[in-house]
Amino acid sequence: MRLNGKLAIVTAAASGIGRAGVERFVREGAKVAAIDVNREALDALVAAFGADKVTGITADLLDPEDAKGSIHAAAEWLGGADILWAHAGMPGPASVENLDIDAYRKAIDLNVTAAALGAGQVAPYMRKRGGGSIIFTSSVSGLVGSMMSPIYSAAKWGVVGLTKSLALALAGDGIRVNVVCPGLADTPMKAGFTGRSGDPAEAAANEAKLIANVPMGRLVKAEEIADAALWLASDEASFVTGVALPVDGGFTAR
Repeated sequence: MRLNGKLAIVTAAASGIGRAGVERFVREGAKVAAIDVNREALDALVAAFGADKVTGITADLLDPEDAKGSIHAAAEWLGGADILWAHAGMPGPASVENLDIDAYRKAIDLNVTAAALGAGQVAPYMRKRGGGSIIFTSSVSGLVGSMMSPIYSAAKWGVVGLTKSLALALAGDGIRVNVVCPGLADTPMKAGFTGRSGDPAEAAANEAKLIANVPMGRLVKAEEIADAALWLASDEASFVTGVALPVDGGFTAR
């Protein structure tokens, strides 16, 4: 098993890509602390995988103290930390015209600030164990511009920059820092990108436009993104740090 005996923390862990990550990590031998704002979904996650392998920690990562405290609670339950997948994020406003500043701040706070806080809190735990793997979630919109989601794109570019900077800063401690950059994923959050107006026809048209630009011709699955994170978390990627890994069916290869 690729993560046998590893201690892992996953944020936004109760559904979609995060839940797929918990499943992959547990399957490969890790003990996982799952952080999410949804208590009911966390309870279902623990029931599915077993309370000996997974615990659920409720936290609102938009609250800096909650974001920091959840990492400490996770590390306390685990007895340390080898892996952090800071996956939490949100689409944010669709336009900078008449910008909703509160929505803008929430997008920056969840996509960037929560990731930075998580990394800052987990690094000392990893240092005590001789190293570790921090994984962030960005997006193809963190590698190329997005006309549909400019604020999301700006935030996710920030996550890529954070990744590369922390990879340099933490390499001497044996802590690797990488980021997965998915294309549009077939998850519940998809509508937040393609159908902000609530019009199903508009959502379908936007989805079709995006898929038309994917050489492999489909959306990415949550499990495929989790598999990429699993590899980055494992010792198979022991000399990989500072990498922004697209999981996008060739979208960014153009």
